[in-house]
Amino acid sequence: MREFKRTDRVADQLQQELAVLIQREVKDPRLGMVTVSGVNVSRDLGYADAYITLLGDDDPARIKENLAVLKRASGFLRSQIARRIKLRHVPELRFHYDESVSRGHKLSSLIDQAVEADRERNEGDESTSSGDER
Repeated sequence: MREFKRTDRVADQLQQELAVLIQREVKDPRLGMVTVSGVNVSRDLGYADAYITLLGDDDPARIKENLAVLKRASGFLRSQIARRIKLRHVPELRFHYDESVSRGHKLSSLIDQAVEADRERNEGDESTSSGDER
């Protein structure tokens, strides 16, 4: 059984707190529906890379704007985290867009298209082979 490292526990706690703080405390109207999909903390707990996803379309300008808003609010978020979590040093927050969700949607649609094309090809083969038998 794998033991959890301290950085993993801190990352999980940061992810939970950031999700709540971004939804409830950041009042910038430019900020869309942001979810925190994961947090990686450096070994020395100096930096925390928070990965976010946006609900809706994946417009690069919108993504960039949301990341800028979060970067501007990182000091506020860090101070709020310091109040909620007992840490000697709260990591510096860095926000990144998590492309894995959009990449997963694209791959899923490609798989669906391939399955549909295969199904159509098999149906076409069956109709031509049944016509030859008559």
